[in-house]
Order: sequence, then structure tokens, then C-alpha cells
Amino acid sequence: MKEKLFAWIDSLAMMPHPSWWLFLLAFAESSFFPIPPDVLLVTLGVANPELAIWYGFICSLGSVLGGMLGYGIGLFGGRPLVYKLFSEKKIHAVERLYDRYNAWATGVAGLTPIPYKVFTIAGGAFKINFKIFVLASIASRTLRFMAEGVLLFFYGEAIRDFLFKWFNWISIAFVILLIGGFWLVHRYGRHAQRQAGDASDQPES
Repeated sequence: MKEKLFAWIDSLAMMPHPSWWLFLLAFAESSFFPIPPDVLLVTLGVANPELAIWYGFICSLGSVLGGMLGYGIGLFGGRPLVYKLFSEKKIHAVERLYDRYNAWATGVAGLTPIPYKVFTIAGGAFKINFKIFVLASIASRTLRFMAEGVLLFFYGEAIRDFLFKWFNWISIAFVILLIGGFWLVHRYGRHAQRQAGDASDQPES
């Protein structure tokens, strides 16, 4: 079944107005469609490297707007819909991430192989902060798809196999580095505050 879907998505690159198809695919994948838009983005970028960054932007826009639809679906469908659509294991994993990171967990999902639609629909069902949800979606989805567009712009077909094979792992590594960087900044900030507090507590000579 998935092989047929992949073949169908590849055929969209030959259709008139492929940018619209890319937008619709990215929009749908964020709420209900099973195949990520990277497949069509890479195919189009290889065929037209000069438009690859534009395709990355279109893909980002469609994905963010589709994520907002997914949030709305979850908001109105509630937890019963989430448990009907996804496995209990996935739901509990997503809920733990949202409990720990609030809506910023959406940013992690937007960069990794974790199905984005699980987070968008669950985000609405769990009533997480919508503004942060949108900001995290914009940051992560734009970074992911624009990075692909930039690589395709400069390297074209030479980068295609690399993207399909390794990009998800690169995204995961980036997320780890990003979280680690925030943790170091936070820890350094707390350490600096403690030092400033200790200094202010010392009696003047």
C-alpha cells in the first residue's frame, strides 16, 4: 500500500502546478496523511534545483497550517478521538513529552521521524498552549524543510540519496544538540545568579 502511495506522490511532480500539490501534501500529512512531504519535496528539488528553496518554503507553510488543523481536530475530538486514531503506547509517550516540555515538545516532533500528526492532534486534545504550539511548529518545520531545500539548491540530485537515508538522523542529532545547548545556557544562568547572590550577601569591608 505504501509503495503505491510513494509512486503516486512521485507522479505528482509531473502534474501541473506541483507547488500546490506539495502544499496540499504537507498540509494533509500534519493531520491525517501517512506519507511525509519530504518525498515530493526532494523529487521536485532534484528536478528543479533553482526552485528548491521555494519548495522548502511552500512545504513549511503547508505543514504549519496543517498542524493547526490537526490541533483543531484534537481540540474538538478530545481524548476519545486520540485513543481511536493512535496506539496507547504512542499517546502515553506524547503525553509524557507534553507534561515535561509543554507545547515545545511539538518542535521536537517537527524535526524528527516521530509522526507529526500524533503531536498536532494530541496537542489539541490535551489543550496545550496554542501560541507556543504554533511557534514551535513554525521553528521546527521551517528548519527541517528549508534545510532540505537549501541542500537541494546547492547539490541537486547528488544529495537525494543522502537526504532519504540520513536526514532524519541528522534532525535527531540537531534536536539533541539544541536541547543540550538550552540546558547549558539555563545551567550557566542559574550558576551566575547564585554567584551574584553570594556576592551580594557578603558584608562590605
